[in-house]
Amino acid sequence: MALILCSGSKTRAELLKKVYISFIQKSCGFDEESVKTKDPYKFVTLVSYGKFKKCCECFKDDDIIAADTVVTDGKKILKKAKDKEDAKKILLSQSGKKVKIITSMWIRFNGQIFGRIDETIYEFMEFDKEDLNRYLESKEWEGKAGACMVEGFCKKYIKSVKGYESTAMGLCVEELLKIIGDKYVNK
Repeated sequence: MALILCSGSKTRAELLKKVYISFIQKSCGFDEESVKTKDPYKFVTLVSYGKFKKCCECFKDDDIIAADTVVTDGKKILKKAKDKEDAKKILLSQSGKKVKIITSMWIRFNGQIFGRIDETIYEFMEFDKEDLNRYLESKEWEGKAGACMVEGFCKKYIKSVKGYESTAMGLCVEELLKIIGDKYVNK
């Protein structure tokens, strides 16, 4: 018996592994670009719910979780970078500033539906230009909301943090465990 993680994200999978949750990773596909709003909270909620609905159709009786994450600089949504130049522009908009990383997750557990939205606020120091270029060359930013890796490149630039790192990484496991308990935990 395993929880179905409706996401292709390697980072979300790693988060579940770290807390010993038994899961199967599958996805049913949802077009994130179909959501047209500039409000980051609305956007992340609508995208995660869209993924969740698709997965509910695919996996009728299973316990499932779907999530989405966005980064915002307070003015706009900083989505996944299209290319290296876009990643650089997005990351420079975070350098020396505060950003909010917002994760919305929807869970079907024991026939009940739970929805959550969590945020972690980071204040970053200025990014070193050479270090930033190395990060851009590494391509680790690919597929990351706001090209941001708080567990990687951005970690050494954190000036202050309010919230869970797991939220910023794409899945608030602390809150997930409060919902599912130890049903899927295998230590």
